[in-house]
Amino acid sequence: MKYRLKVAINYLLILIGAALMGLSIVLFLSPNKIAAGGVSGLAVVINHLFNIPIGVIMLVFNIPLFLIGLKVLGKRFGIRTLFGMIAFSLFTDFFNNVLHMPAVTENPLLASLYGGLLLGIGLGIVFKANGSTGGSDIVAQIFSQKRLMTAGNTFILIDFLVISFAGFCFRGVEYALWGFIALYISSKVIDVIIAGLGYAKATLIISDKSEEIKDLIFEKMNRGVTFLKGEGAYSRKGRDVILCIVSRREVSKLSEIVKSTDPDAFVIVQEVHQILGKGFKPRENIV
Repeated sequence: MKYRLKVAINYLLILIGAALMGLSIVLFLSPNKIAAGGVSGLAVVINHLFNIPIGVIMLVFNIPLFLIGLKVLGKRFGIRTLFGMIAFSLFTDFFNNVLHMPAVTENPLLASLYGGLLLGIGLGIVFKANGSTGGSDIVAQIFSQKRLMTAGNTFILIDFLVISFAGFCFRGVEYALWGFIALYISSKVIDVIIAGLGYAKATLIISDKSEEIKDLIFEKMNRGVTFLKGEGAYSRKGRDVILCIVSRREVSKLSEIVKSTDPDAFVIVQEVHQILGKGFKPRENIV
């Protein structure tokens, strides 16, 4: 029962994400001739050239890609991709051709910023629900499977070609530039939704007084630490390296503890996007 509920929630999230993506196309990107890469960007261009509904164009490209994906990638390719790409196409044409929703703004900068934001939120939600809306995602997986090109490089190549094609068809470099802005914004938003805002910090502390520092962290911060075995490359002297995960607000307190104990300590602070376990996010909250 719990598994079925989880699956139902994921499909609902895919619907919500697809709806937001459709809104980004209809309210911001398409009216301002901004193609943010992928099949949806190509559909925006073709729509303005031939007045064919955007959702129909996306399906025309996506269905053959999906069939090829099934053949190459097998069953693991998943029904959620088919569900996501159909939902995205239907929502886009419903908002545009049935509800006739007007553009929110005619300012291309605002359209690229908010269109990219909304597109990223929608696609991030879809990815978070282990779904996909097809398009370049299918091509990337096929190329990666066949070892023709890495998935990341495939995305970059497809998006670059689509956005450049839009600039050529609309006869203006500015259209391509707006498209790259929208693409950048959407990709960053996707990262935030999938990985989080980076609310915690991982610190590595290299000091000859690791025991004293460890005791103070226990006493004053109530945080756990892990000792990693390290060795100085020059001195060949072994020492304990302290690994400690803290929240953003605790970084300064930790720095004070280290500085007061060993002013010569070497401290590395890294951003961490997701921490599962005691003191942070409980594992059972992960869907």
